[in-house]
Amino acid sequence: MNVTVDEDKCCGAGQCVLIAPEVFDQRDDDGIVVLLDAAPPQDQHTAVREAAAVCPAAAIDLTPTSP
Repeated sequence: MNVTVDEDKCCGAGQCVLIAPEVFDQRDDDGIVVLLDAAPPQDQHTAVREAAAVCPAAAIDLTPTSP
C-alpha cells in the first residue's frame, strides 16, 4: 500500500493521527497532516484504511502496491 496526503485538502481534524499514529502526525502550528510512512507495513494497513475512510476532507489517498 502506498499512502499520499493532500495537505491543501486537509482540515486538521486529526482523526488519522488518532487511528494510525505510526503513519500520520500533525504540524504543531496549524494541525495539517504530516505523512510519517508512505509505505506502511502490512500490520498497519487496516488502521490506514480506516483513517482514510473517516477523513472528513478526503485528504488521504491509498493505492495498492504490486505484489
